[in-house]
Amino acid sequence: MDFQALQQLVVDYGYLALFIGTYLEGETILVIAGFLAHSGYLELQWVMVTAFLGTFAGDQTFFYLGRWKGIAFLEKRPLWHSKTDKVFEMLHKHQIPVILGFRFLYGVRNVTPFVIGASKIHPLKFFALNFLGAAIWAIAVAYLGYEFGDLAETFLGKIKEYETYILVVLIVIGLALFWRSTHKPETPEE
Repeated sequence: MDFQALQQLVVDYGYLALFIGTYLEGETILVIAGFLAHSGYLELQWVMVTAFLGTFAGDQTFFYLGRWKGIAFLEKRPLWHSKTDKVFEMLHKHQIPVILGFRFLYGVRNVTPFVIGASKIHPLKFFALNFLGAAIWAIAVAYLGYEFGDLAETFLGKIKEYETYILVVLIVIGLALFWRSTHKPETPEE
């Protein structure tokens, strides 16, 4: 699903779309929701609350699924092996930071709650750390989307002042790329 389709989904279904999106994964839809809060379609504090509830509920669900199904569940997913091995290794070395910050780890974010559950970490420990990590993530990423809206508005507001310079730079880059593609260096013959 592309950015515009996700944005329209959030505009049409608001907080429900945000909850479902953060339950399943979240970064992109939360940034979009933050941006839409900046644009006045949603309220930033409710974006943060909804994202927190979605990501917290999703990760609790996947933790218990990992706890219930265990290692056998993970081993039946060969595409996950390199990621699960990496998460087990990180958990062994840095358990608390991994549980607090796995939402910020690109590439292993989705499998981590399964792995944590399968690793038999105590449910109350995961609950407390997941609660705190979900709150930090929801606030930080929503605010990032909100500030991105502010930055975009500022940039677009000033683009009129610089559009001639931007056009000249784009033309120069385009000509340079064209020249490069038509004037390939000759390779010496053997």
